[in-house]
Amino acid sequence: MSLIIALDVPDFSSAKKLVDNIGDEGLFYKVGLELMMSGSYFELISWLKNKNKKVFADLKIYDISETVGRAVANLAQHEIDLLTIHTASKSIMSQAAQNKGKMQVIGVTVLTNLDQKDLSEMGFDPKISLEDLVEKKTALALESGLDGIVASALEAKKLRQKFGKDFSIVTPGIRLEAVSNDDQKRVADVKTAIQNGSSHLVVGRPITRDANPREAARKFNQLI
Repeated sequence: MSLIIALDVPDFSSAKKLVDNIGDEGLFYKVGLELMMSGSYFELISWLKNKNKKVFADLKIYDISETVGRAVANLAQHEIDLLTIHTASKSIMSQAAQNKGKMQVIGVTVLTNLDQKDLSEMGFDPKISLEDLVEKKTALALESGLDGIVASALEAKKLRQKFGKDFSIVTPGIRLEAVSNDDQKRVADVKTAIQNGSSHLVVGRPITRDANPREAARKFNQLI
C-alpha cells in the first residue's frame, strides 16, 4: 500500500518546490500531462529519481499497437516506476507489456470523473453498466500482460473478489473523508479504498493545495 502524490502543477519549478516542502512524507509522485507539456518532463523525472523518489508517469497512452509499443520502450529507459495506458485492444496492451522492461504498466479503465450518463454520451451501450465495463476492461488488461489497472475504490472490491490479489489497483480521487459536490464523481476516503482492495492511493489537491502540504501528506500516511 502506498501513497502517490499528484504533481498537478504547471512547471518544473513549482513541482520541485512542492516536493521539497513535502519532504520525506512524499516518496511516490504522479507526473502527468500538464507537466509533460511544460518542456521539462524528463528533467523532472531525473530530479525525482536523484532524490530517491518513485515516479508514476500518468500519460494514459493510446494509439495503434506499434506506436504504443515503441513509446513504452522509450519511456522504459527513464527509470519510470509506473506508467498508464488506456485499456484498448488486446494487441495494443500486449505491445505495451512486451516493451515495458522493469517498468510496471497499468491500464486506465474508466476515468473517475465519468459516470453512466457520460458513458452513454460517449457511445457505450447503455445496457452495460459502468461497473461491468470496468470489469471487462480489467479482464482484458490482465490477459494482455499488464501489471494492473486504474479504477475507483467503488469498483476495487468487486475486482479483487473476481480477479484476486496478484495485480495492482491504482485509485485516484482519494480524500481523507467523503466530500460532497466533488468534481470527480467516483471518489472515496482512504479507509474505504484500502478496505476495498486498492493498492496505490493517488492524492492531489487535498495535499498539494493545502496550506501545509507536508502536514496534509502526513495525515494521509498515518491513515494508510
